[in-house]
Amino acid sequence: MNRIYLDNAATTAVHPQVFEKMEPFLKEQFGNPSSLHYFGREVKKYVKEARESLAASLNIHPDQLIFNSGGTEGDQHAIIGVALANLNKGKHLIISEIEHSAVMNAANFLKQLGFEFTVLPVDQYGKINLQQLKDQIRQDTILISIMYVNNEIGTIQDIVEIGNIAKEKGIYFHTDAVQAYPIIDMDLKALPIDLMTISSHKINGPKGIGALYVANKVQIQSLLSGTQEKGRRAGTENVPGIIGFGEAAKLLSEIKNEKQHKFTTMRKRMIEIWKEMLHEEQFMIHGHPKDVVPTILNVSFPQVDTQTMLMKLDLQGIAISGGSACASGAISVSRVIKALHLPDQQANSAVRISFGLNNTIEEIEAAAKKIAMNCL
Repeated sequence: MNRIYLDNAATTAVHPQVFEKMEPFLKEQFGNPSSLHYFGREVKKYVKEARESLAASLNIHPDQLIFNSGGTEGDQHAIIGVALANLNKGKHLIISEIEHSAVMNAANFLKQLGFEFTVLPVDQYGKINLQQLKDQIRQDTILISIMYVNNEIGTIQDIVEIGNIAKEKGIYFHTDAVQAYPIIDMDLKALPIDLMTISSHKINGPKGIGALYVANKVQIQSLLSGTQEKGRRAGTENVPGIIGFGEAAKLLSEIKNEKQHKFTTMRKRMIEIWKEMLHEEQFMIHGHPKDVVPTILNVSFPQVDTQTMLMKLDLQGIAISGGSACASGAISVSRVIKALHLPDQQANSAVRISFGLNNTIEEIEAAAKKIAMNCL
């Protein structure tokens, strides 16, 4: 059976170029970059090179990046770290109801310490209301955290407007850009963003490595005390992961425009096939009609519930998901889908299809037809 993988929002395959770059650091170049001898110094050079590649992809200074274990740690370091470092300024934070579970869990942790959170609702397309955001800002608000691109429906938030609102009020702005970084061009010198989370395994790099961008002005407390990462994140560096992440970032900079075109074509073609094979009421696409990334396609097929569709397709060799990989074991309707206030039949049948570098247009056409056939 030729299997088709369409769950790239969960994770992507490591690119051969990335693997090739990493391999020596799993074998002969094994030194600890904190060691002063030759073995450590040699590895440290390559860690520096990887940091510079990542920084170049975002147009920032390399020292503004903190390497970590991935998106969850990045989100939680940003939120908890800023909250603890700015106790003298206030204990109020603002997030949206469709943030990643890492953000929600950070909020729940901080609530136990006496912090207050305002959770903004979203509209039927997954966007927050900018006026509501302005109305919820208080004198003791210290941080706004709104994700750049939602990981389940692909909606792009009005990041520039949100950042400017925060800037005008002297409030830090953090965004989870784990799904945005792989497909949207970013210049952090131009964008009003103070903290941003990115992750390697969404850009055909290895798992277990990510980074947090922190602007120079931001007061942030380390969650792990020690000397690595200039004292901002302790623990021996994941050298092979960092090297792979740097190479994946370099590759991404070279092919991002190509990816945008490729995935836009794939997304459009899949929808065209459904229009040819199904009636209008047999499928409904979620997310913003214009402000959406081409990598993610969230759709409901009301005739078939989510779990049944996932199982049928898996047996047919097609891998998609019911939402975030962090909640893939859950049978209940996704928290993000609930936030859109869809009719029950739509909410109970929503699935996420996400495209990757390894996919071909032939795979997309075959998968689209099999999905449609399950609805007939």
